[in-house]
Amino acid sequence: MTSNTTRTDSAYDVVLIGGGVMSATLGALLKLLQPDWSIGLFGRLGDVAQESSNAWNNAGTGHAALCELNYTPERADGTIDISKAVGVNEAFQVSRQFWAYLVEAGVIASPREFLNPIPHMSFVWGAENGDYLRRRHDALKDHPLFAGMRFSTDPAQLKQWMPLVMEGRTAGTPLAATWIASGTDVNFGALTHLLVHFLTQQSGFDLKLGHEVEDLTRDASGGWRVSVRDQSTGNTMSVGARFVFIGAGGGALPLLQKTGIPEARGIGGFPVSGQFLRCTNPDIAARHHAKVYGKASVGAPPMSVPHLDTRVIDGKAGLLFGPYAGFSTKFLKQGSLWDLPRSIRMDNIGAMLAVARDNMALTKYLIQQVMQSSQARLAALRDFVPTARAEDWELIVAGQRVQVIKKDAKKGGVLQFGTEVITGANGSVAALLGASPGASTAVPIMLTVIRKCFAGELPRWEPKLKEMIPSFGGMLADRPELCAHVHDWTTRVLQLEG
Repeated sequence: MTSNTTRTDSAYDVVLIGGGVMSATLGALLKLLQPDWSIGLFGRLGDVAQESSNAWNNAGTGHAALCELNYTPERADGTIDISKAVGVNEAFQVSRQFWAYLVEAGVIASPREFLNPIPHMSFVWGAENGDYLRRRHDALKDHPLFAGMRFSTDPAQLKQWMPLVMEGRTAGTPLAATWIASGTDVNFGALTHLLVHFLTQQSGFDLKLGHEVEDLTRDASGGWRVSVRDQSTGNTMSVGARFVFIGAGGGALPLLQKTGIPEARGIGGFPVSGQFLRCTNPDIAARHHAKVYGKASVGAPPMSVPHLDTRVIDGKAGLLFGPYAGFSTKFLKQGSLWDLPRSIRMDNIGAMLAVARDNMALTKYLIQQVMQSSQARLAALRDFVPTARAEDWELIVAGQRVQVIKKDAKKGGVLQFGTEVITGANGSVAALLGASPGASTAVPIMLTVIRKCFAGELPRWEPKLKEMIPSFGGMLADRPELCAHVHDWTTRVLQLEG
């Protein structure tokens, strides 16, 4: 009897697991910093960017906290806390700098292949919400990262900014909005393809699609043996790696658990699915040119903030409204219903049960969203588009998001929104968990991986990093002149003048 397991001597300096924007970004950074390193990228599907990085599986917002109200909470004394908004914006500026470098270096021929200027807006109704938005604008408008943000309650001005949203709207309800021109729409799927195409042109890079990583074990040298199954033949191979990055979206948690590293103990995942209403009618899309974010309803998770977005995909404009949250036990859109049950371990079950106990409102909200009728979804859309007709919009399923659950000394376990990098003590493995702002901050997140896992290389790499990312090692908010220079440079190179 022949075995379907083939042992090989294949070995890489770096193995990237997952075919999304995170692996592609880290691969591009490392190839530019260390061209002689060998890199293997393993993706389980037939092409890259088919899960959360796919253009229609996310909202494509270049998350810079220009319009997302959950990044600017109100303090007990009525003041607005902008610290998280500043941090998110700083992170996106790092991504913008790297993308501009790639354009100038000829790695990306045209930024319009993946990036378009789209104004970002916040939109609320009711006197109390309008007062909050005014105070938010006052707190942000003089910050160098938010220069140019405008506020208005004038219906005529709002109609100019968002004609489709104002069309057919009943007079009488107080409305307020902010508008800023420096927002973007990002096709992360197209960006992933561009980065992977660059990598495939470099020596020492292997792209293995249709290959699923099934296990990771330490080897005697302190590196890893990666067990990979070729889905077309059923054969498995064992690949050596000095460093492994697990960037498999929702599929990262089960693989992180298989590493056995102590840092993975106690971590669980809470999957949240999403749906959007999509409109590709060019006449309707032509009447809206913005990403308009509202306020989340009580009990809704931060990633469920309703928004009406202009999307530009393959040169065609469309509209996206949502998200409508839901629940599935899958960790990936093309995953298994057994993903969540299989992720439960003795070391994380306590934290997961505590989160279930403490988040009954969230659970109730998700169940309500799952049970929502098409009429209810249309009613939510009409808060933003009063003239919306059901026949112009279709329901699409977005990518899965797996939120991080961690142990907590007081509560037993906490549910975290955002992204988190988990690394092994010796720096030989790293995994990315979580969701939004996710892809928008792929570059700073991957720089975190580099800092944590390649600290010994940083002194040698730092000049190149500063060439690629002028603000590397500091904050733009603390350096107004550099902030202005970076904004002008990236706006020009990325063709974001509008």
